[in-house]
Amino acid sequence: MRVLIVLPLLFSLSCGWKIFHLGKFRGPKSEVSPSRAFPDLWFDQKLDHFDPTSNTLWKQRYFVNDEFHETGGPVFLMIGGEGKADPIWMEQGMWVEYAKQFKALCFQVEHRFYGKSHPTENSSVKNLVYLSSEQALADLAYFIRQMNKKYSLPRGTQWVTFGGSYPGSLSAWMRLKYPHLVHAAVSASGPLLAVSDFSEYMRVVRDSLATHSDECVSAVAEANKQFEILLRHRIGQQRIDKLFNLCDSVVDSSKNDISNLYETLAGNFAGVVQYNKDNRQFEGAIDANITIDVICDIMTKSSIGSAVTRYAAVNDLLMKTYDQKCLDYKYENMINEFRNETLEGATGAGRQWMYQTCTEFGFFQTSTLPTQPFANHFPVDFFIQQCSDVYGPR
Repeated sequence: MRVLIVLPLLFSLSCGWKIFHLGKFRGPKSEVSPSRAFPDLWFDQKLDHFDPTSNTLWKQRYFVNDEFHETGGPVFLMIGGEGKADPIWMEQGMWVEYAKQFKALCFQVEHRFYGKSHPTENSSVKNLVYLSSEQALADLAYFIRQMNKKYSLPRGTQWVTFGGSYPGSLSAWMRLKYPHLVHAAVSASGPLLAVSDFSEYMRVVRDSLATHSDECVSAVAEANKQFEILLRHRIGQQRIDKLFNLCDSVVDSSKNDISNLYETLAGNFAGVVQYNKDNRQFEGAIDANITIDVICDIMTKSSIGSAVTRYAAVNDLLMKTYDQKCLDYKYENMINEFRNETLEGATGAGRQWMYQTCTEFGFFQTSTLPTQPFANHFPVDFFIQQCSDVYGPR
């Protein structure tokens, strides 16, 4: 029986983690495996699978672990996502336990335009036309066909794809689009419905904070009310400058600057919720000890001060964790970073992933849900404006 399995997020397979501050990515410090190295392997991949006249090839990175494989066993394929592929996953995670059980051959394929897998010399808009989920799925299909040949796998060998978050979506889509190649798919928390105004995201953040206490949610909401009041006058603006250690004063800031500041501060909480207790310490994550309980304990500790002061204390904790000297919330600075076309620019893989959200998925984590506690200052139009300012009008 051929199957598609959609699971809760049991193990993190997605390689890129947005830190929410100017689109920088949260992730592992290094790619060094704690026990043994898995060398970079390279595969000649097609640039454009949908242009029959194109013969252009590029080098795509992948990893292999054949330690558990026995003849006739299945092949497990971990799908890379919006960040660099990490060889540590070749010996960590539940999929490895499954590989031991089913005697599987294991591959991990890095997603085009991420990590070291560079189809083009830069990420100009002209080149980013080759970055899409459709091309990525075709990459995987071509990879499967070629590995069947390279490893002389028996006819009928069963391939099983694995992925979490965006790679979870790709895993599910591989089973649906290429059922003749993929026997089964494991999709962990894969978003399958693309929407522009993804307001439900903040509802999950609110509900997750409420697992600590309703008091935590109320404190966040009260902090945002106090923040709005402070923004109305110069003395309050100067207090915000100091409380949140801003690189530039909010005095005379633009509407987009303020929206970006609101979204960044809300992102402090969203980021913690998204990666709460996800057990990434072995991978080098520097924030794994910052959990919902930690930030809600701060928000509900009245001895720290007013709600907005506690809100600032959460921001201070995260800034220290990521070694930020001050909080750069300026919209134009963010846009300029995302305009950097080098594949290893200041935003890491941020430019590439933002392009995919702008052209394919949306997934804009807006403030439009009335019951979320972060105030409504980053609506969908704010994100659409970013798309236009970074990549130009369509």
